[in-house]
Amino acid sequence: MENEIVLKNIQKYYGKKQALKNISLTIHQGMFGLLGRNGAGKTTLMKVISTLLPANGGTASICGLSLKERAKIREMIGYLPQDFSMYGNMKVYEAMDYLGVLSGLDKKTRKQRIKELLERVNLQENYTTKVKAMSGGMKRRLGIAQAVLHNPKVLIVDEPTAGLDPEERVRFRNLLCEIAEDRIVILSTHIVGDIEATCEDIAIMNQGEIIYQGTVENLLEQAKDHLYFVEVSKIELKEIKERFLVTGMLTKGTRTEVRFISKDGKNLPENAVLLEPNVEDAYMYLMASMGNEQDTLELLEKEGAK
Repeated sequence: MENEIVLKNIQKYYGKKQALKNISLTIHQGMFGLLGRNGAGKTTLMKVISTLLPANGGTASICGLSLKERAKIREMIGYLPQDFSMYGNMKVYEAMDYLGVLSGLDKKTRKQRIKELLERVNLQENYTTKVKAMSGGMKRRLGIAQAVLHNPKVLIVDEPTAGLDPEERVRFRNLLCEIAEDRIVILSTHIVGDIEATCEDIAIMNQGEIIYQGTVENLLEQAKDHLYFVEVSKIELKEIKERFLVTGMLTKGTRTEVRFISKDGKNLPENAVLLEPNVEDAYMYLMASMGNEQDTLELLEKEGAK
């Protein structure tokens, strides 16, 4: 179909190391979240979809086109990489106009599209601002504008909110949701909050494999009846951390409020209360149930839960 991406058994090697292991996914119109810790293979997969990297095996259909049709696929894909940068000495309008020329847009179309997009990303007052003088959030919004300048069917954004302050992150999420109303938007991130706030359909990657594909609702259902809350002393806290996977803590004086996961619900601390999981809790439960305890701890440290 022309409004979906279908991947079947996609493989990618870097020398002898296999970065993608038989990836099979179907991605429909709207926001699609790809979640996983750094190094899980998300960026490699995004580059394969956008034809920046060749696959070593498997097949793919990108809105009806095979990966071999690289030129046509690139015409329909907008890509915002994690390390996005533009010519620092160029002014905003100049940079957009230059990229429009590279995309093959005529002068009239460029003028109209640039005006519309800069207004949409709230940069209409920054036509003459030099790129190097912009804040991180402004550059990210400019990155989205340039990525959809040629009106692509598919937009891929890789770790788009990394380094943004909370207000700018919310603004950026809302912008992505607006853009996703009439195209496929793939959001690749290790930040669970970005997925929870924007996506209904998701996939989770770990060590080059897809370990979950489905809805956020179904992911939450898997973790139901496994998340608990308890308030303990500092002495009791040490034992809790040794016996269970702690997903969140809040210290209040001499006591600490703890969210933790129990796989079997046995030998719980006294006064432990069952909670409804959020997406981060469900992700942690999924990783723990697959034996990936170290991965969950790494993600917790990055999210600031510890």
